[in-house]
Amino acid sequence: MRTLVSGAVVSGLALVLAACATATPYQPAKNGQGYAEQRLESNRYKITFAGNSSTTRQMVENYLLYRSAEVTLQNGYDYFVMADTNTDSQTSYTQTFNGGFGSYYWYPYGGPFWGMNTGTSMPRTEYEAQANILVFKGPKPADNFKAFDAREVKANLEALIARPQDKQSTKG
Repeated sequence: MRTLVSGAVVSGLALVLAACATATPYQPAKNGQGYAEQRLESNRYKITFAGNSSTTRQMVENYLLYRSAEVTLQNGYDYFVMADTNTDSQTSYTQTFNGGFGSYYWYPYGGPFWGMNTGTSMPRTEYEAQANILVFKGPKPADNFKAFDAREVKANLEALIARPQDKQSTKG
């Protein structure tokens, strides 16, 4: 009986914590989440953004574009070209068990077992987006669909950016 109560408490705490989880804010990489950049050549950078399981793919990709625009402007350039991009996902599963009596299962190493009903398996997907960008001065070429005006990108995405202090005010 003690095991069932402990299992129910752990499952309940996991659900409460999941309800309060917030998306990774726009911040430098911390504990594997956030943005990072690496200068590869004088005008080429590798940009990454990794989110937690509450951060949508769209948000991760928007943050990657926003960071690309920031890096471009911080280094005195006007536009960037996405040489290549990739978004990876990693899904893990958390098993929860519904405690209670009345269900009978055959436990393979010790006979019948009473008490644990079927549980649920909850997926947790985390996204990480990467891009290699080239940065340039001057007006963006109109015929290059991989070119982005850094000022426009920054201005258009600014309202979607949740910074760490914004995260503090939305905790559960």
